[in-house]
Amino acid sequence: DGYIFPCVSCGDPAGQVEDAVNATGDSVSVYWYDIENYKWSTDVNANREFIKAMVDYGKRRGINAGIYTNLYNWESITGGRTWNYPSSQGLPLWYAHYDGNPSFSDFQAFGGWRAPFMKQYLGDKTSCGVSLDYNFF
Repeated sequence: DGYIFPCVSCGDPAGQVEDAVNATGDSVSVYWYDIENYKWSTDVNANREFIKAMVDYGKRRGINAGIYTNLYNWESITGGRTWNYPSSQGLPLWYAHYDGNPSFSDFQAFGGWRAPFMKQYLGDKTSCGVSLDYNFF
């Protein structure tokens, strides 16, 4: 799997998806659109349109994709819990909540997702000399 960190100020959401696919070739099975509070517009409608354009292009391109975010980031970037375009298009949710609990017991529905695909429950850990995050699915 691979992350795509969108750059709203760079423009061309479809081009960013295409660049990621071209750079990785067949080595990535799922692209996760990383929707975290980093350089997004203060205009939630512009953010929604950007995310929608990425999702739409990825679907037309035939790639497997999902959304990596959490409730706080989603609300901040898209303007609330209810905007559900990616979930309505069948994209799974991988959410981050660093509570040390490998379960979905803490999940609160948002963005149309009633259940997550995966949870990142520990971050920036070291195991056998390798830096990694822990995930539950």
